Amino acid sequence: MSQRAKPRAFNRPANQRRALLRAQARSLILHERISTTEAKAKELRPFVERLVTYGKSGTVASRRLAKSRLGDDAAVKKLFDAIAPRYVSRAGGYTRIVKRAARGANDARKLAYIAFV
Repeated sequence: MSQRAKPRAFNRPANQRRALLRAQARSLILHERISTTEAKAKELRPFVERLVTYGKSGTVASRRLAKSRLGDDAAVKKLFDAIAPRYVSRAGGYTRIVKRAARGANDARKLAYIAFV
């Protein structure tokens, strides 16, 4: 029997994980590049790429879907007006994860940047 892939839990309940993804997606859209841990960046990538796909269609329904996922009018406006038009001819892969050096000896989490291509 095949086992389904499970998303990372980040040692948080589901509502806090959802809030974490929303906040990081909002920051990524507004700043276009953020620094976070590698695991969080890998979880954030499909979430944000789906939002960019909504933005490419540009319909009212997709704008409402993006608003429900992000919860921020300014981020939705920037997504639909500035970010999504850049990727109209691109079939996917709108973000890039660049690994950074790990932290010191006390906290050796792997860090990464996630940014739009």
